[in-house]
Amino acid sequence: MAIVSAKDMLLKARNEGYGVAQININNLEWIKAVLQTVEELKSPVILGVSEGAAKYMAGYKNVVEMVKNVHDFLGVTVPVAIHLDHGTYEGSFKALEAGFTSIMFDGSHYPFEENLAKTKEVVAACHAKGVSVEAEVGSIGGEEDGVIGAGELADPAECKIIAATGVDMFAAGIGNIHGKYPANWKGLSFDTLEEIQKVTNNIPLVLHGGTGIPGDQVKRAISLGVSKINVNTECQLAFAEETRKYIEAGKDLQSKGFDPRKLLAPGTDGIKRVVREKIELFGSANKA
Repeated sequence: MAIVSAKDMLLKARNEGYGVAQININNLEWIKAVLQTVEELKSPVILGVSEGAAKYMAGYKNVVEMVKNVHDFLGVTVPVAIHLDHGTYEGSFKALEAGFTSIMFDGSHYPFEENLAKTKEVVAACHAKGVSVEAEVGSIGGEEDGVIGAGELADPAECKIIAATGVDMFAAGIGNIHGKYPANWKGLSFDTLEEIQKVTNNIPLVLHGGTGIPGDQVKRAISLGVSKINVNTECQLAFAEETRKYIEAGKDLQSKGFDPRKLLAPGTDGIKRVVREKIELFGSANKA
């Protein structure tokens, strides 16, 4: 199957009551690990790419070509979208031009009217090319590529207006946080989520900061219209932990254990483990 927009896979998830994982990718190991795992589990997936990660991987065009080449080499048959995560206004158009099949324009840090105007422009440009669009109201807590959000609760009235622009998916702050959650985290605001769900006309909703949210809260969020859950930090932590174990055990000093193909293998397996756990939790296995 060709690389696709995220629209249809999320509408299917919304209608059938499960969630699609957005797994952020950071290099070749991430791309291979995610695509191999979703193909094994017959699950759709959204490959998230932050602007910082795109720069690290030598630009938007290189990201697209890497994903396409690995996708074709592995013979992947499940729906896969390449999604710009927390894109700037300028970055959204650059990623679109490079061949991304889904774009998140994050205008949550702008005054509301400016967020609205810019979202409309991004929607028009992306829909002209069959590319799905995600918008955001109410900043997500924590830090994402240097952008720090306080984690406020979105205003449902503003959500209704942004949703009416024709976006295909919608992220709203409901107390979620990027990165590790602090011990005193209050949990998701389901009252806010319920209000947003009512006013956004059944648009698939997005839950950012999927790392660290208890499974029962994730499942409840899915029942209230969340169709896309973003996961990044947990994969990074698993990769780092398994790589550390390998080196601390001295395996990099045994034979050719320093070979990157061996050195990075345990960390790659750690990514696969997390992706497998999330797909099972979100309920997207065998939904391709």
